[in-house]
Amino acid sequence: MLLLNDGQRALLADKLSDAANLAAGALFFGQFVGSRPFSLTLALCGLGSWVGLFAWAVVLARKKD
Repeated sequence: MLLLNDGQRALLADKLSDAANLAAGALFFGQFVGSRPFSLTLALCGLGSWVGLFAWAVVLARKKD
């Protein structure tokens, strides 16, 4: 098991939220600038990735008891 101190957890939570925004931007919003037709599957994968990564960041950011 990986044990992180408070600073490491805060940094990882910050970077996970950045990765979540990147996933949503690439998979969901990126479809609007491309020439391919809109894919609902790809959009749902982007939104699901955003929710999952953001939720993981929130869990990591919680203060450890």
